[in-house]
Amino acid sequence: MDESLLLLMLLSLLLGSACWLVFLWAVKKGEFDDIERPKHRMLDDDE
Repeated sequence: MDESLLLLMLLSLLLGSACWLVFLWAVKKGEFDDIERPKHRMLDDDE
């Protein structure tokens, strides 16, 4: 029982750390720099 609980805790920490690293990577790549521009882009196209 204790071994499975320890394994689940380690897995949850690993998954949480992985999600945090993906979030930091996305912020560093500029995914959240301008969240307003894409919805206005369709109004700027004159084609």
